[in-house]
Amino acid sequence: MKLGEVLVKEGLITKEHLRLALERQVIFGGRIGTNIVELGILTEDEFTRFLSRYLKIPVVESSQLAGLDEETLASISKEMAEKYKAIPFKKEKNRLHVVMLDPKNMNAVDEFRFVSGYDIIPYAASELRILYALEKYYGVKRDLRYISIFDRFEEKEKQVAATDTGELKKIKEAFADVREKEEIAGLLISEAQKAAKRVALFIVKGSNVSGWKSKGISVEGVEINTTLPSIFNEVLARKAYYRGPVLKIPGNEDLIKILSGTPQDSLTMPINIRERAIALLYADNGNNSVLDANLNYLNTLVAIASISFELLILRKKIMDM
Repeated sequence: MKLGEVLVKEGLITKEHLRLALERQVIFGGRIGTNIVELGILTEDEFTRFLSRYLKIPVVESSQLAGLDEETLASISKEMAEKYKAIPFKKEKNRLHVVMLDPKNMNAVDEFRFVSGYDIIPYAASELRILYALEKYYGVKRDLRYISIFDRFEEKEKQVAATDTGELKKIKEAFADVREKEEIAGLLISEAQKAAKRVALFIVKGSNVSGWKSKGISVEGVEINTTLPSIFNEVLARKAYYRGPVLKIPGNEDLIKILSGTPQDSLTMPINIRERAIALLYADNGNNSVLDANLNYLNTLVAIASISFELLILRKKIMDM
């Protein structure tokens, strides 16, 4: 059984999630797990834990790949590391611990054993983490999509640190203090642009969406019909976000005009109140760039904004009683 089918069988993803990941894989390449993580269906940690169970092999923690020494790295040449997508990260007596993209590849394990003179202990990790480590320690350049989509570990640590020092708390407090929907929209757009170059907010009005606020693009006075197959149609129908290219299909024509082209990677998220979408947040990094947005951060912003909008409605109801 293929990895994607096992993920569905274990209830970690749905068949629809797998379909979306496979479609994205055709467009962008990479392994199915990479595309699942990129779509935000599973976090990298969640996928890696599954991979460990699936392969019955231990996984590498991020801390284990931090600050590797040159002696350990020299156990495997750059050419072999690149060929097998592998990084030696720990020496222990007569054993060499190696993280590999394909830890079940016994030919690679035998070759590592012969060259290094050590018994090889293989480990698993996500494609994204291994490619990052190969560039960091061996200078093996990654394709642009991997650089953009996978937040560098240093950046992720900064984001965690920012959260720990109370930045997220300040954002929550700001949303809690607003008293007008325009303030919520403005705050959401300002914060979202910290993660993406172009962001826009659309109000859902029956079978149309209307441009509300934006940065990096102009959506003022824009009306888009959502009855035809399109990004917006898919998000509203599935009640879930869309991550991927803006395809040249009739339903996307109005959006393509606004964007002056077809981004290879974009994100559209619904802002829901009691399972009904009242607005859509669109984000991209331009027509020729992959979106490197922190999906978890944007998802958190949308969730906070949804609550803020609902509180605004409740306040109004209370005042009207």
